[in-house]
Amino acid sequence: MATAHGETSINDANARDPFNNNSYGTLVDKEFIPVDLPVLDVDDFNERIIKGYEDGVAEKSLPADLSVARSIIPAGTATLRDFSYVAPEIPIYITENCTGCMDCVTECPDTAILGKVLAESDLNKELEKIEDADDRDMFEAQWSKTRKYYDGPQKKGKEGGRFSILIDPSKCKGCAECVTVCDDRALKMVPKSEELMTSIRKSHRLFKDVGPSDDSYVNDNVLIDMMLKEDSFMYVGGAGSCAGCGEGTALRMMCAATGVTYGDRWGIVAATGCNTVYTSTYPYNPYLVPWTNSLFENAPADAMGVRARWDQLGWDDHPLWCIGGDGAMFDIGFQSLSRLLASGMNVNVFVLDTQVYSNTGGQASTSTYTGQNTKMSVHGKAIGGKQELRKEIAQIAMMHPRTFVAQTTCAHVNHFYKSVLRAMEFDGPSLINCYTTCQPEHGVADNMAMDQAKMAVDTRAFPLLVHDPDKGDSLRERLSLQGNPSMKEDWWKNPKSGETVDFIDFCRSEGRFAKHFDRDGNPSETLLRAQDDRLGNWRLLQELAGLR
Repeated sequence: MATAHGETSINDANARDPFNNNSYGTLVDKEFIPVDLPVLDVDDFNERIIKGYEDGVAEKSLPADLSVARSIIPAGTATLRDFSYVAPEIPIYITENCTGCMDCVTECPDTAILGKVLAESDLNKELEKIEDADDRDMFEAQWSKTRKYYDGPQKKGKEGGRFSILIDPSKCKGCAECVTVCDDRALKMVPKSEELMTSIRKSHRLFKDVGPSDDSYVNDNVLIDMMLKEDSFMYVGGAGSCAGCGEGTALRMMCAATGVTYGDRWGIVAATGCNTVYTSTYPYNPYLVPWTNSLFENAPADAMGVRARWDQLGWDDHPLWCIGGDGAMFDIGFQSLSRLLASGMNVNVFVLDTQVYSNTGGQASTSTYTGQNTKMSVHGKAIGGKQELRKEIAQIAMMHPRTFVAQTTCAHVNHFYKSVLRAMEFDGPSLINCYTTCQPEHGVADNMAMDQAKMAVDTRAFPLLVHDPDKGDSLRERLSLQGNPSMKEDWWKNPKSGETVDFIDFCRSEGRFAKHFDRDGNPSETLLRAQDDRLGNWRLLQELAGLR
């Protein structure tokens, strides 16, 4: 159980925060679980417990105290976690190439890249506070003059804004996804050295000291700039996810959109899975909002209970996110999910669709693609991976009464943010199914999560869609396939090469399908059947949306 404000005790009364109460950090109020427990001193938790784990003596020296007994971790403790020892390389910022596109800041799964924009005069004032001339010159050199934030405002008669990207060395796992997504070559990976790391740590401290971005330079209509705002950082990094984790980026972006819109007045109910393991590896918690971890199969039911109590308290305007993987939502928790969607309650469901039970080492789920090599469907001589067809949770959710549904990826930033914002605005249940690359189980390099998500859409493996019941009475009015390439065609053709891009191309790029190709690169019959399934699914969506 996480609590709302890591800088205060859990029992500290805070009039603006409905989550701070005497129920020892629950998502509801003290009347729901009337337990009078001692105050948890967060400063003591950080100093005694976290330091004990950092020193490697916690399991031998720390007592089994009440915070452990109640499975409570204060908010944002993962900000104290240090991953600087994980990777041999770290990205550095090349200011002269930067355009301020914010792709790297958005797609980083670990909140290890921070963006900031300040008026030039304000930056100069901050620079004057740095006494050491070498440090001042080093820090000033890390602020670029981009067309977006500097030249553009000047043309409108406003002072130019200086933009900077800083690496948090304690959160970076060296996945290099930031370098991959940067088309402007404004980042590159370099070997770590003691001198470089000292400089980066010093820059990071100075970066934090200059304060938040100047909001006057942030265009609310440019959704990717969302992470320039302080309220967007509801996921502080320090989670124990794999390097480059596709789920981490999805959670960060969801938290950013919710935080910018609602501050910290919202909460999370999460189903057991990878997402709860890497966000609550005791004593580290990356969330700055209250959250609770329920069982694998009943997170939606748990969320319904929290929602009912919140509504009783008059907190009907506070969003509640119910998070789970494809195992929790497609399979064992499917009945609970269906009941939630049928209830009409205002709960937002966020599905992290990896096509495997990542938490059990790649076990197959009904989200798994045909032919995929997984546990319980291992590719052998007689049977080539999973033989069943994939379940489509988005279509099933659309068939429930008045339910907002979106299928999206982190690679399609505007589509993702618009889907999440609309889901929270929608008065009723919503489901966001997000494609999330699982590098170890998919056989994908650490830096390729966003590329693979984009390819999944381009190859009809995972079409984008939005189903909004408020758009009309007919399904074709409510369902939009905008964002997919060549919406009226079977397959998309690459304009550079003129070649058709299909599901087989997607399979070639991932290790989970590797055994389906012979020495000459020809696909197996199973994989061709999987391609027919993907095309059939796409044609069905075209028909439902009125495009066929």
